[in-house]
Amino acid sequence: MQQHEKFMKRCLELASAGLGSTYPNPIVGSVIVHEGKIIGEGWHRKAGEAHAEVNAVNSVKDKSLLKKSTIYVTLEPCSHFGKTPPCCDLIIANDIPNVVIGCVDPNEKVAGRGIAKLMASGKKVTLGVLEKECIALNRRFFTFQNKKRPYIILKWAQSADGFISPERKTEAKPVWLTNQYSRQLVHKWRTQEHAILIGTQTAIDDNPSLTARDWHGQNPIRIVIDRSHRIPKENHIFDSQAKTIALSEQPSDWAQTEIIDFEGNLVEEICKSLFRNDIQSVIVEGGRRLLQTFIDAGIWDEARVFRSETVLGNGTKAPFFDFMPHLKENIRKDELLMYRNHDQHDYF
Repeated sequence: MQQHEKFMKRCLELASAGLGSTYPNPIVGSVIVHEGKIIGEGWHRKAGEAHAEVNAVNSVKDKSLLKKSTIYVTLEPCSHFGKTPPCCDLIIANDIPNVVIGCVDPNEKVAGRGIAKLMASGKKVTLGVLEKECIALNRRFFTFQNKKRPYIILKWAQSADGFISPERKTEAKPVWLTNQYSRQLVHKWRTQEHAILIGTQTAIDDNPSLTARDWHGQNPIRIVIDRSHRIPKENHIFDSQAKTIALSEQPSDWAQTEIIDFEGNLVEEICKSLFRNDIQSVIVEGGRRLLQTFIDAGIWDEARVFRSETVLGNGTKAPFFDFMPHLKENIRKDELLMYRNHDQHDYF
């Protein structure tokens, strides 16, 4: 089992390289081992392209060794035709005798069918190696499949005296409380998540771009709550740098609009809308009212809070958030606190 865990850890490392580029697919890593040595490895790089198992098999120089090898994969190999052929068929066609799987795929199109197909073909299947770690790595995908909503990350920065913005602003742009290194980290996060969400007033007051301009990678889909289309269409949120979806009461002739019920449960309406659009994860960046709505509903998975050394004296209070962080770190003089919602998951 220690050998299995060793090679599965490598699969996890490989899979993490795909974070942010495979949506709406999961991130998956795979290695192929012959006589205790890795002879091939791969990961799923982008939706619509080859899966991890395909890349691993293709990387093996001497294909004759496959018949005496073990393939490791973080997630159950697919057994259905999508944009690419089933990975189970590839494993069977190459006569790889041993398959070690981290966790079962929760997608109803797979959900054990891949394992059953491999076993029916005579393969020796070992399941559940570093299962908790494999699920945690794909927590966005598992949340989307099991809870029928995106994985929700709350994020805000607050001053040393507990405010997220000053009382008065002189121009419509974000007020940065944190240092440049914290800001760069935020942009890195944007490349890793599927979407980013703000409310109407934040869009009007700050006129943010919500792009990942300080880090190399894909921009997230921008989601904005705009109940009555109050946000000027000239604002950055509606430019061509990234896709934007407006959550509104009425359709618009100049923006992609999702109609939601503002008289109902707002968090549930937002989650249902994002699920319909196959959005697997979202960073909720505010403002305070929107963040507090998610907190009060208990519908969030992670929170990432920066505490700055800046003192504002007055302004908009930070959300009320009475939880204990699982991690603290300093980014120069900023403090970053990371939280997990244990009520939502059993693998944290």
